Amino acid sequence: MYRFHPSVKWGQGYPDRQQIVSQITQLWQRYGLQERTKFNTQVTSVFQDKQSRWIINDPSNGRFDGVIPAIGSCGDPKMPYIEGQEQFKGEIYHSSRLDGKTAEGKKVLIIGGGASAVEGLEFVIHTNATSTSVLARSDKWIIPRNAVVDVLLAFNIFGQETIFSWIPESLLRLFFYRDLKDLAPTSEGLFTGTPMVNSDVFRQIRDGKASWLRGDIIRMTENGVLFNHRAKGVPKGGPGREEEVKGDMVIMATGYHRPSLSFLPDDVFEDPYQPPAWYLQVFPPAHVSISAINCTYANAIGTVGSWHIGIYTRLLLVFLVDPLARPQEYWMKKWIDMTRFLKKRSPVGAFDFFTYSELIYWFVFCIAINPFRWKWALFVFFGIGSALPLSVVKEEDRLRNRLGIGKKLS
Repeated sequence: MYRFHPSVKWGQGYPDRQQIVSQITQLWQRYGLQERTKFNTQVTSVFQDKQSRWIINDPSNGRFDGVIPAIGSCGDPKMPYIEGQEQFKGEIYHSSRLDGKTAEGKKVLIIGGGASAVEGLEFVIHTNATSTSVLARSDKWIIPRNAVVDVLLAFNIFGQETIFSWIPESLLRLFFYRDLKDLAPTSEGLFTGTPMVNSDVFRQIRDGKASWLRGDIIRMTENGVLFNHRAKGVPKGGPGREEEVKGDMVIMATGYHRPSLSFLPDDVFEDPYQPPAWYLQVFPPAHVSISAINCTYANAIGTVGSWHIGIYTRLLLVFLVDPLARPQEYWMKKWIDMTRFLKKRSPVGAFDFFTYSELIYWFVFCIAINPFRWKWALFVFFGIGSALPLSVVKEEDRLRNRLGIGKKLS
């Protein structure tokens, strides 16, 4: 799990509830967030007054210069109904509802092969299940939980499939998949979707404690799942061999509903500049004072960390206090158009997938393209050195006031 603050330290790859709550509590107390937080408030609308200040629901909540929608990309768990599940004699849980549960001595079926399956796999591995079967509709890229490997994969600054993509894909098949190459995707490139990050799943398969089955769920039975096992290359719903995969526990690794950004102004959703096609992916061109950090994310490689969160936040602060560093709507749209052009050969949308090196390139380009942002570089990238640029901005403000030039913020 990514560290949402530089001081956060996890004791394991997927921390339990107690670890998460304890880290949040420490930050909560350190920054005195109790006095700055209003609970039990559903945000239904965000709009501006005549002075371009933001109002959340109604003026009684205050007026603000900037807005950071911090709703993330994972909302309520998806729990699709599967025919016959009421007949199943075992337990059924969503992958996000495993705290306090155990799979010790049980045969576990994990339905789904995406990122949520990693949660289920971690749970199964650490609670000593007898066996595990992952029932996946399609093949997903799996990469080792290794910082060096993840950094090397994230070096693809183009953020898309290239003529050289076969090199890391071949190396993964040769050194990581090895005898399990049949599980590696052939129709989808590595740089088209978020891979599963797990170093244990192949060891579990090789030790006979887990199996990875490609196919379609037909229905549940009393003792497991009736499954149509498809051969490699056969499309979803295609012909295969039906078999009953038995289990005592089913983990639904079926993902989450994406939280809605519909409370934002309508003009941030105007075509063709709808999320995730925003400036640097998080700033809607119509309103640079909004930064939807981690809300418009779709797929990526190497984005585990908090560094980019800090950069996005500090960029918003720069745009709010420095009119000359603030991007105009026209140029924000031109950057989006340029990115689309550069990634026009990508098999997925220009903003549907990126690598961490591409994200860094976005940040560097943003600072370098405007000389008035150069003074903010240390602050934006490392959170230091804000005093000098702030003093420069104050002098610029005094000069503008003497000349009668305003600094309207959209």
